[in-house]
Amino acid sequence: MGLLDFLMSLFGGGGTIECPNCGTPGARKTDDEVVHCKNPRCPYFDASLGRAGTLRQAGTTVPTRGDFRPRNPVSIRYVNFAGQSREFSAERDSLVRKKNHIVAEVAPTGRKIALSRDRIQNLSEVEGQMPQRVAPGQDWPTPRERQILGYHKKNGTTSPRYQLLRAKYPNW
Repeated sequence: MGLLDFLMSLFGGGGTIECPNCGTPGARKTDDEVVHCKNPRCPYFDASLGRAGTLRQAGTTVPTRGDFRPRNPVSIRYVNFAGQSREFSAERDSLVRKKNHIVAEVAPTGRKIALSRDRIQNLSEVEGQMPQRVAPGQDWPTPRERQILGYHKKNGTTSPRYQLLRAKYPNW
C-alpha cells in the first residue's frame, strides 16, 4: 500500500480526511493538526480550501476595478446569501425585472448582476426608479402582442405589426 499512498498524496487525494465535526469528506489536516473543512456551515471551514481539496490563496471574488460610472445612479442595499450587507450603485436605465430578480449594470465594472428581490432592503425605492414598460393607465400587451414584441426584439427584425406595437408600447 505504500506506493498507492504515495500516488494518492502526489495527485491530490492524499491528506484528505472526513471532517471530525460535520463529517464532510475532503477536509484536510495540516502538519500542526489543524482541520480545514470545505463545508461553509462548519466551524472548521476554510475559504481558502479549493474545489479540488487543495489549499489555495484566499481572495475576494468581488470585482473592485473598473471605470464604469452610472449616469443616473440608483443605490441598492442588498444582503447576500452569507448575510453580508452590500450596497450597489446601478444605472437607472439598466434596471429590469426578471421573475423574482432585478437585473442591473453596477459600478465599478458595468457588469449586469441579478439581485433577488427578497434580499433587497430598499425594494420600494428601487422599483420606483425602474423605467416603466407601459404608460400609467395603459393596458399591458396581450400575450400575442408580447410574443411579437419579444420575437422581433430578440432577432433584430421588423414587420408592419411590430411597428404598430412599438408605436403603442415604445418602452417595451
